[in-house]
Amino acid sequence: MPLEARLDFGPQIMSIYATLWALRFPRFGEYHSGCEWVTVLAQAVPAHVGSEDPDPYVSFLPPIPESVADNVRAVVFVTMGAQKGTNRSAQEYVTPLLILAGSEYASISFAALHTRLCEALRGDRPRLVAEVISPGGKSRLLFEEGSTAAPSSVIDQGT
Repeated sequence: MPLEARLDFGPQIMSIYATLWALRFPRFGEYHSGCEWVTVLAQAVPAHVGSEDPDPYVSFLPPIPESVADNVRAVVFVTMGAQKGTNRSAQEYVTPLLILAGSEYASISFAALHTRLCEALRGDRPRLVAEVISPGGKSRLLFEEGSTAAPSSVIDQGT
């Protein structure tokens, strides 16, 4: 059997994304003992993507040319395994954490980017302000609106 026949996987759609990096973050954006971790991917969209008229990606990516810097149109941040493909486009992520124009990504500090990603991971959950560990080793998480929880309940319930 010829090599071409063995490599035929049917129709394929080439991704518009190129992975810049992958980093581990606390699952809900804030570190505490026993927290779970997720991998966050920075997916770059090269500057030439969507340069045809009309731009097929303008409904979910920043517009060209004002968004482009360092040959990047946009950077889309997603968790590993994020679903891609919506009614608008097979290339659109269903629930991206954050989308930055290439120009914004080129100028943002890592500290500011980290903060924005952690806020996106936390979602509408209350902000963790402290973890108290008693002399016996038990810990409680304290949240800004006054609630408390055991670390295991945060992991189990996603709150």
